[in-house]
Amino acid sequence: MSGSTTASAVDGGRFLRGHIARELAAVVGADHISIDAHVLQEQAADWSWSSKYLTYRDLEQPAADFAVWPGTTGEVERVVQIASDYGIPIVTRGGGSGTQGGTFAPYGGISLDLGRLDQIIEIDEDSLVVTVGAGIDGPTLEEKLNEKGLTLAHYPGSYHLGATIGGFVAARGSGVVSTKYGKAEDQVVQLEVVVPPGRTVETLRVPSHAAGPDLLQTFVGSEGTLGVITRVSLRVDPLPETRGFLSFSFPDIFVGMEAGRRIMTNRLRPAVIRLYDEADSRKLKDWVGTPFTGTLMVVMCDGAEELVDYETRAITALVEGAGGTSLGPDVGQTWWDGKYEPYAKGKLPQPPLMYGTFDQAARFADLPAIYRAKKKIVEEEFAEYGARYTAHLSHWYDWGAMLYDRFYVDEPPTDPAEAMALHDRLWDAGILTGLSHGGVLNDHHGVGMKLGRFMRPQYGAGYDLIRELKNAWDPAGIMNPGKLGFGPPANGTW
Repeated sequence: MSGSTTASAVDGGRFLRGHIARELAAVVGADHISIDAHVLQEQAADWSWSSKYLTYRDLEQPAADFAVWPGTTGEVERVVQIASDYGIPIVTRGGGSGTQGGTFAPYGGISLDLGRLDQIIEIDEDSLVVTVGAGIDGPTLEEKLNEKGLTLAHYPGSYHLGATIGGFVAARGSGVVSTKYGKAEDQVVQLEVVVPPGRTVETLRVPSHAAGPDLLQTFVGSEGTLGVITRVSLRVDPLPETRGFLSFSFPDIFVGMEAGRRIMTNRLRPAVIRLYDEADSRKLKDWVGTPFTGTLMVVMCDGAEELVDYETRAITALVEGAGGTSLGPDVGQTWWDGKYEPYAKGKLPQPPLMYGTFDQAARFADLPAIYRAKKKIVEEEFAEYGARYTAHLSHWYDWGAMLYDRFYVDEPPTDPAEAMALHDRLWDAGILTGLSHGGVLNDHHGVGMKLGRFMRPQYGAGYDLIRELKNAWDPAGIMNPGKLGFGPPANGTW
């Protein structure tokens, strides 16, 4: 009798999945839905070490039950309505270039791929605002803007890895010129978002106002846990008239940090400041061709020729006054020309090598202690594994900077469970050390599944407010469950 009951449950589950697949196909078309296991594995994959390691070991990634490619906001609405009716999780997918396990589907459900929402809807040349579908990728948009003498000025490392505009905003992404042009949250003007149980919300047409709390910045960085971003309006800028390059060497990274602090607190606005410690500077030499000089800083200023001339002279004086040695413009130009080389095929780290990027931001006063403490804990507590630590500072603010630091283990344990455990221990050590010294959890890679366990240590009692907001806006818990530290859907595994 019990065997018959089990068989009925299995048959019922198979029937239900077939029924839901047909409902979804009626919305998006049969050609835009798949239940193929290989496709579902592709949908789950991203650029996180965990994803790459599972692929390397021929192990399955936590995948959805359905992959769906909607073509309009209306279709997204209907998919969210169907998911809400059945209590099915939704994992929104952009270009799959994230590094935090944000596309994993630990509770199954629907992988909602926005790749078909790739239209340029409007280029408002009077206001310098572009409106696009969330699925358009950065290079495609940039090419069209450049034809009009404009630029989005958002060039992340994932630029040529398929990263989409919706992904930029959903994870508070950043690009190499963010020191001047800002991160995604600074560039976004307006969003269209589909929220449960299937309704479309538009934020205000302008991002600056005194009309109560700001819905725009609540959706920014929410990583699909509050709704599906379907349309994005962003600030664009004129293409710069010229660029000026500088480069400097320092006795150590701490002198370089002080030089960067002086640039920013004097309110100069270079588009790029990159400061590399000795380990990262050596790696940069191998990958990009810049000379190894120990601790290296490259700077780029852009804009009108008179502005660039003033800024480069002022920055040179400040940096030399802080103890830096000028290396001239050529090293900076070499870096700019090769800035995507570290992300080229064959240069990105891959398993069996174990690696992880912390990217924590902090005030200037806290950065030296964070660097010292994280380097010490990675290289001393994990010495038995030969763990290495490298770092550079790549995104600078009025009040501080972001430390883009990595750990590497060349020969991790061969047992998958042991390897995953070591990976998590390294993350625990690095992140918690950064938090304890005044850093924040993450600057621009987002949280995803990988860093969810650190959300409560980061926010303390404030995390309860974030969870209450999630529960109020998504009471069934179907929007990207398991990310940002949020738990399973309200009904568990559907």
